[in-house]
Amino acid sequence: MAEKDGILHGIWETVKTIVYALLIAGVFRTLFFQPFWIPSGSMKDTLLIGDFLFVNKMAYGYSYASCPSIRIPALGVDITAEDFCGVFKSDGNDPEAPGGGRLWGSEPERGDVVVFRHPVTGRDFIKRLIGLPGDRIQMQGGRLVINDEPVEITDAGIFEEIFAPQGPQQQRPRCSNGAVGIGAVCEKRRYIETLPNGVSHSILDIQRQSFDDTGVYTVPAGHYFFMGDNRDNSRDSRESQASGGVGFVPFEDIVGRADRIMFSSAGRSMLFFWTWRSDRFFKEIE
Repeated sequence: MAEKDGILHGIWETVKTIVYALLIAGVFRTLFFQPFWIPSGSMKDTLLIGDFLFVNKMAYGYSYASCPSIRIPALGVDITAEDFCGVFKSDGNDPEAPGGGRLWGSEPERGDVVVFRHPVTGRDFIKRLIGLPGDRIQMQGGRLVINDEPVEITDAGIFEEIFAPQGPQQQRPRCSNGAVGIGAVCEKRRYIETLPNGVSHSILDIQRQSFDDTGVYTVPAGHYFFMGDNRDNSRDSRESQASGGVGFVPFEDIVGRADRIMFSSAGRSMLFFWTWRSDRFFKEIE
């Protein structure tokens, strides 16, 4: 009997340890940092497929979007931040907080690389913040125009990568030098773009497309306008939510700021150590 009680006690202690560990991890992930893998090439060459980073949730304060989401496609698990903390999400009708209230909120700055929840699907996106509330944003001939002033750009040569399946989803890059074969060099034109507040970052250009020339987007109060650095391969605020894009993002949907790449793998799995990009470990995000 004593032996049986000892076994049950051991099982109970193990269960408590697991529960405590999960609670601690959940609190850490909710309040401080959220891990994030880069799944697509929309932010090249700032962020590459397979880059791993922690999102700083303290940067802009907390909202419902600070709660974690759990997605395990193989098991059919899809629990979003709204499922956990939707009770804290605003209905958008408060004139004092059109973007939703935030606890200890701090305004993001133009040029920040930000993770946010898609306003419709709840999926996590990572893009660069281009437009602030009240800004007028437009693309003219592939060049960004903010409040009627073209943004300064300088030629930075050619960005090269090998044309091959990339990451767990085995995505193939788009190239400006035409249809190239597997193993060939895939090129894109690279520029340095300097935003009005002095933040400089690289952008890539593949080819002329419809979103190189747009109408004027006027950013509503309490919302932000985001774009990918890989301008011709990014679904962002230039495209409406109804069309599968991001549209204007409410302040409360912002999760946090991406500051530094912690680890990077070019392969289908982080376990493939021969595909690790050691030059990107602990790399600051600009």
